[in-house]
Amino acid sequence: MSAKNRDNKNRWRNITVGFRVSPEENELINKAVALSGLPKQEYCYRRCLNQDVVVQGNPRIFKALKTELATVLTELKRIEAGNGVDEELLNVIELIAAIMGGLKGEDEDGK
Repeated sequence: MSAKNRDNKNRWRNITVGFRVSPEENELINKAVALSGLPKQEYCYRRCLNQDVVVQGNPRIFKALKTELATVLTELKRIEAGNGVDEELLNVIELIAAIMGGLKGEDEDGK
C-alpha cells in the first residue's frame, strides 16, 4: 500500500478531481506548469483555489523559459511574414513576461 498523500498542512488528500480539456488547452496547461516549476497537481489546485503561483528560479525554469522564448520567436517571424496573431501566443507571451518580471523582483506594474 502506498503512503497517504498529505499537503503542507498535513491534510490527507484522498479525493480525485478530474476534468476534460481540448488538446490546445492541454498544451497551454503543460506550458504553464513547465514555466512554474511546480508539479502539475500543485499548479492546478493552486490555480483552481485562486492561490498565488510563485515561481522560484532554477536551471529547469530557465531552460523552460528559453524553450518557450524560442517558440515565441518562431511565431513572431511567422507573423512578420504576414500571418495573424493567435490568442494562445499572446497568452504564452503574457505568462513569460509575468514570470520574468517576478524573477527580476518587479511588482505587477513592472516597477
